[in-house]
Amino acid sequence: MNKTKQLLLTASLLAAATAAFAQSPDDAVVARGRYLVENVVGCADCHSARNQRGEIIPAQHLMGAPLPFAPTVPMPAWAAVSTPIVGLPGYTDEQAVTLFTKGLKPDGNMPRPPMPQFRLTEEDARAVVAYLRSLKK
Repeated sequence: MNKTKQLLLTASLLAAATAAFAQSPDDAVVARGRYLVENVVGCADCHSARNQRGEIIPAQHLMGAPLPFAPTVPMPAWAAVSTPIVGLPGYTDEQAVTLFTKGLKPDGNMPRPPMPQFRLTEEDARAVVAYLRSLKK
């Protein structure tokens, strides 16, 4: 095989391999959302059940759980159990984006403590929504 044909074959194989490993824009958004949920926002801290050693139980990841801590002073609105967030049940995409960008639930109220009032960018909020929706079972 001459050098030109060999070079063309190598370039074709490289292009095919690159395309096979490239993420679609949707995959990239979901990956960004996963990164935010798992490494920045820390959703699993409250929304995932843990075993006796304090490790997250993989089968119950983001499925809601009793909170492993309590307030040190009386807090009337305290939520002792977190809700499941896999698939974002009860929220439209726009309602979830509002929750993550403005800290407001669909009824206009803030989430109950200890849920923080998030202020993500719209792009990050949409990535979080895409990731949590992708987990729907």
